Amino acid sequence: MSIFNSLFGSSEKKESVISKVNWITLNNLGQLNEVVNTSTEKLVLIFKHSTRCSVSRMALKQFENEFDLSEKVVTYYLDVLENRAISNEIASRFNVYHESPQILVIKDGKSVFDASHSDIDARDLSVLQ
Repeated sequence: MSIFNSLFGSSEKKESVISKVNWITLNNLGQLNEVVNTSTEKLVLIFKHSTRCSVSRMALKQFENEFDLSEKVVTYYLDVLENRAISNEIASRFNVYHESPQILVIKDGKSVFDASHSDIDARDLSVLQ
């Protein structure tokens, strides 16, 4: 391990995400059909996260601390660096401009809400139920 990695951390290190949010890892394109199907019965949230970005890390932690709708919302987590093709397909399929960090709320197969960066606030989701 280099001196820089020991001081600043390796960019190849995986983050361990431990939270009260029951994240489903989004790591294949086929899951987007699952997202659309599930969204006809429950709200689906997708959190697009860059593991190399401090702003994204801060937004994720803040979201996890504020989120309290786990019984009513199905939550997906997407590592945009590992799954760029899925991120691009989300932008295309749900007609949203790609940003990271970003949340999208899917209902009946359509994005009904999205926010990015400092606009990500779990409390905003309570009005969508």
